[in-house]
Amino acid sequence: MGSTTDVDATHGGGQAPAATASHPTWASARKDMVGTALGSSRLWFTVAEGIVSEVYYPRIDIPQIKDLGFIIADDRGFHVELRRLGSYHVTQPAAGVPAIAIVHEHPRFTFTLRLVPSQRRDVLVLQFELAGDASLQPYVILQARLGGDSENNVAAVGDFGGRKVLWAEQGPFGLALVAATDGAADGWQRVSVGSSEKSDGWTDFESNGRMTWGYDTAGPGAVVLTGELPRAATLALGFGSSKEAAATLAVSTSMEAFSAIWTEQVDAWTSWLGDRRPPQLRPDIDRALAISATMLKVHQDRTFCGAAVASLSVPWGDSSQSRGGYHLVWTRDLVETAGALVAFGSYRDAQDILRYLIATQQENGHWFQNQWIGGSAFWQGVQLDEAALPILLAAALAERAMLDGIPVADMVTRAAQFVARMGPSSDQDRWEEDSGVNLFTLTVAIAALVEATAFLPDAAGRFALRLADYWNARIEDWTYVEGTPLAEAHGASGYYIRTLPVGAQTRREALAAPFPIKNLSIDPHLPANAQIATDFLQLVRFGLREPDDPRLRDSLKLVDALLKTETPNGPVWHRYNSDGYGEHDDGTPFDGVGRGRGWPLLTGERGHYALAAGEDALTYIKAMMAMSSPLGLIPEQVWDADPVPAHGLAPGAPSGSAMPLVWAHAEFVKLVYSRELGHPVDRPNASWNRYRGKRPVIDYTIWGPNLRPRHLPAGHTLTVALPAPARVHWGVNGWTGITDTETRDTGLGLHAADLPVASLVAGNTIEFTFFWHDPQRWEGIDYHVDVRPG
Repeated sequence: MGSTTDVDATHGGGQAPAATASHPTWASARKDMVGTALGSSRLWFTVAEGIVSEVYYPRIDIPQIKDLGFIIADDRGFHVELRRLGSYHVTQPAAGVPAIAIVHEHPRFTFTLRLVPSQRRDVLVLQFELAGDASLQPYVILQARLGGDSENNVAAVGDFGGRKVLWAEQGPFGLALVAATDGAADGWQRVSVGSSEKSDGWTDFESNGRMTWGYDTAGPGAVVLTGELPRAATLALGFGSSKEAAATLAVSTSMEAFSAIWTEQVDAWTSWLGDRRPPQLRPDIDRALAISATMLKVHQDRTFCGAAVASLSVPWGDSSQSRGGYHLVWTRDLVETAGALVAFGSYRDAQDILRYLIATQQENGHWFQNQWIGGSAFWQGVQLDEAALPILLAAALAERAMLDGIPVADMVTRAAQFVARMGPSSDQDRWEEDSGVNLFTLTVAIAALVEATAFLPDAAGRFALRLADYWNARIEDWTYVEGTPLAEAHGASGYYIRTLPVGAQTRREALAAPFPIKNLSIDPHLPANAQIATDFLQLVRFGLREPDDPRLRDSLKLVDALLKTETPNGPVWHRYNSDGYGEHDDGTPFDGVGRGRGWPLLTGERGHYALAAGEDALTYIKAMMAMSSPLGLIPEQVWDADPVPAHGLAPGAPSGSAMPLVWAHAEFVKLVYSRELGHPVDRPNASWNRYRGKRPVIDYTIWGPNLRPRHLPAGHTLTVALPAPARVHWGVNGWTGITDTETRDTGLGLHAADLPVASLVAGNTIEFTFFWHDPQRWEGIDYHVDVRPG
């Protein structure tokens, strides 16, 4: 709000002055709601701070505007921007139906806005009414970001068939904003376009207290469209391959009754939601399930069926210039989404996800860390769980006889081969940070190898089980520590660590060395054996360990002491100790460093553990609902410290990171269904039947390709696994009894030779090297493995 008596002369026509430098960001990531139509429209809208925020078209990964908001002013110096007013409430006609009504309250006025997408056209329609002080008028302000680009947009006040239009273009994208009232096709009064931070509508009001500028063209650059409106009107925001195409769609839509467009949206979503609520649950859970179902559906693309993004938000968007944000595909998030769809019985959507994953799998069997929905990489890190999870999706659909003829054998084979070649370590954990052995990742990989056997040839299946059993049997050797100062401080014998660093499998002393933590301004130099995470809970969820295992119980002591926060809305957990991915202590946004906050999805994961332990998971379901937004969106993180009103942060309430997070909604859905079933709905069946919580007993040790143990328990066979055919040249105790053993093709991307050394007793040493067959050459390195007591 502001006022001035020094009003500049009105500027009419011409090119708007350009900014010498601008810093265009995105809208707030704390969305009030997101939505789309279920018809042929290819448009997704978001709402934040009571106004329209990013709108995506024609794909769900391409934002076209930053926001569309309103200023209320009296043309005599008083003006207030609705986004900054902060006094509004948002409603829907029914839970999960993305047709939005927003009411902003001010002592001088009430502004009511309803918005809904067209089912058949790429148009967002807004109907508004200003009530109260008769001297006030509404002004719309739209920030274009066509193609997700803020630097090359151009804008103009145009004439389209005798109608005034505000439009913008950039490359192959155009947008057009038209205004209509009941009595006239053209509802515009004064209009202007400008350059952000120099000649836009906000700068005009802040400088002059009212709208004084009327520029006809602006850009190239970050451009802003401004228009004075009557106190009640309808806006149609259209998108197309040009500004004229967008205008055609917008004008066509403006000729339809808003009530009809609204009713079509409500009816379409009500029908879709009708079959996706399990019977006889509590009304509040039914409502939350409906909202979660909508979030899973809204975040799916129309052109690339099966592609779904992590969130229609840019984390801390109002301080970020990132081109990627969360409107990208992460294989992990996508499979988590598919798992919830399977729980809902939405098999067609889950099948489309599997088809999309098959189409975007890389030749060597993995998937990009994340990608644009067309399949091109954004970040190119490698995460082992993202190679394993699609196998679990194929298995889940096959278990329910819902593969629908999808040819999965090749995908499963290549993915399993990648897991076998690269595991048990991963270049990145599921939080996209450190390399090493991470328990969530390893659990998923083991389960995937077991589930893959249903699709693999017999020989490959046998080796997959052999490898899975070996990794499973070694979990505690690799990731469980005892007698540390941290354990003693919390009265525990030991605990599972967050990550076993690369190389520490064979050098346990490396666990005491500092292990870097990302996203911190100052690394605390915590050793690997002093870092703990919640990831070990996956061992119980997937049936590798029993919930009452003493090691699990001791680890939970530390997790609850170090990572848990009791908020007014229930318990929430951090990802790991000293996490830095979150707002600063003063509430300012994450800027590459910060302090990690609580994640509601981890509350869901803890609920799955509680269910396995014989507890009622309702406490955790209720906490996830309580930590949601007023309309039920589940955030990535919640604030878990004292309130910071200046940044809208309250304990147990959404932080500014990202909301909604589809993964969190998927976890909520699965927890509700798991409670109904009595066990995790996404528990891999073959893995559960094989292990049932028991650590396997094995009589062999696998050496290679990425894991090279230095010791062999007496009584074990030594299996040498190599990435290519070779002859293993080996002997014992100083190369006596030299033998050559040819590798065999396991069918899993590895070539293995079993060395019959089970008769060796402790104190013996096995020496070996290999001769590669293609090209023919010696390895040039001698390896040795010492036999120790079994």
